Amino acid sequence: MNRFVITTLLLCCSNVFMTFAWYGHLRNLSRKPFIVAALVSWGIALFEYLLQVPANRVGHEVMSIGELKILQEVITLSVFVPFSILYMKEKLSMDYLWAGLCLLGAVFFLFRGRILGA
Repeated sequence: MNRFVITTLLLCCSNVFMTFAWYGHLRNLSRKPFIVAALVSWGIALFEYLLQVPANRVGHEVMSIGELKILQEVITLSVFVPFSILYMKEKLSMDYLWAGLCLLGAVFFLFRGRILGA
């Protein structure tokens, strides 16, 4: 399988764990003491790192650090928006659209050499 595809899949999976580690406690553990929420979040984050570190190692073989970072941010927003709407029951706003368009612009400028064949 292509290293770019492997990197993207691993980053998608790691982002699911990251999003739950960072924000899931707000719904599930809001009435628990901070230390409980922190320990649960750290436990979830362990799985994120077990996927994210190999993703960055594989990805760095075919992408620059900047390209990896922008890819990560696009994936983060792609995971976060459904999470916030479906799991956290937040309302979708136009700000998500504008943020997404800004990230697409970042993707274009960083990957334009690959996209346009230059």
